[in-house]
Amino acid sequence: MINKKPTLKKISPSFGSSLFVKQHVESVDRNSAYWHFHPELELIYINKGQGKTHIGNHLSYFNNSQLILIGSNLPHNGFTDRLTATGTETTIQFKSNFLGDDFLNVPEMANIVALFERAKKGIRFKVETKKKIGPKIEKLLEHDGLKRVLKFLEILNYLSKTDDYTLLNADGFAFEAEAQDSSKIDVIFKYVNKNFQNHISLDEIADEVSMTVPAFCRYFKKSTGKTFTQLVNEYRVVHATKLLNESQMSIADICYECGFNNFSHFNKQFNEITGKSASNYRKEIKLMIQTK
Repeated sequence: MINKKPTLKKISPSFGSSLFVKQHVESVDRNSAYWHFHPELELIYINKGQGKTHIGNHLSYFNNSQLILIGSNLPHNGFTDRLTATGTETTIQFKSNFLGDDFLNVPEMANIVALFERAKKGIRFKVETKKKIGPKIEKLLEHDGLKRVLKFLEILNYLSKTDDYTLLNADGFAFEAEAQDSSKIDVIFKYVNKNFQNHISLDEIADEVSMTVPAFCRYFKKSTGKTFTQLVNEYRVVHATKLLNESQMSIADICYECGFNNFSHFNKQFNEITGKSASNYRKEIKLMIQTK
């Protein structure tokens, strides 16, 4: 089992409510984002914005809108780098038994219980579902009490029946919800996020967390299920997808801007991580944006 050790985050709904619903129209400071988990599930709808999606062992970049359901105790980081002028991010955090343990056992809840189980891998819903459910999520703030709960159950019921989604950790992801020793992983991710465009030696990153190189390599592999080089390459490829989305830079220029010093190596890593070439990615993302 992969033993991730992010920070436990305490979530407290307002008095008299079993759901925690919040919305903001300004981008959160990504420097304050951190690798964390919580027992609550989290449903996030971003109507217009861009940013990184870092959930479990999944790392990608999104442009425009996003609807994601994160399961209980699934580690994740912040999402939106920036919102458009009319963009909002709405988040609902709730425990699977927010209506009581017995309620989960009634036959009518079977599909929703299965949805919660799928959410342990992280679920990204596609265009059709975003268009239908996104506005309903935003309108939850207009309701309170029982009406909010009933409207939320309608949302969960729809999400539990649609097949318009992708599992973000389809290759499997296991996590023990242990909060100890989370500060080292937090330091490592923040350092990589800030410096991935430059060469980061193992001596350099090991020194950041006061470890020898062999000890660091063992610790990082055990904590993340991947090597440090794999993580850095993922960050570079995610940045490349961002530039392919938002800039007119040539693919060769993007390669070097992201920290790769060899074009063939960039192409190999991009293909391995995204499953397609950089040129095909750029073509496909333009078509996707046009349909959103």
